[in-house]
Amino acid sequence: MPSIPTVVIRHANERLSKCSLTPLHGRPEIEFLTAKGEMRFDATGYIVLAVDAPVLSEADAGKPLLLLDSTWRLLPKLLRRLDGAPVCRSLPANIRTAYPRVSKVSEDPMGGLASVEALYLARKMLGDDDVSLLDGYYWKDAFLSGLAEAGG
Repeated sequence: MPSIPTVVIRHANERLSKCSLTPLHGRPEIEFLTAKGEMRFDATGYIVLAVDAPVLSEADAGKPLLLLDSTWRLLPKLLRRLDGAPVCRSLPANIRTAYPRVSKVSEDPMGGLASVEALYLARKMLGDDDVSLLDGYYWKDAFLSGLAEAGG
């Protein structure tokens, strides 16, 4: 299966030095946009990951993926920039992040993954198991190990 077209919208305050997606810049199937100014995006037909949505399934295959890259606290601001009718889906709740998070401002949802983990898992669930997405991710081996233990 060819790579799934993916758009990443990054909050303007997201620190690139800490972003797990930075190593993916330059990949032809991934378009990176920064949410600044009056930026809007027509998300009609795109799969958007959301914690409280139905779980992603093979029935969703063939749709492009839209990943919102920000802290959990800033995520509502990114969501307000979307127009149209996106297809909201979640990832399985039993998958845990390997990223050692410590937020002094807010608590992350239980199913919260690092952006690159979410991207890899979503594309894998849609039939595009491209482990090279994780090549620049320091916690790649720990994430894949945890994913295998969880049956993912």
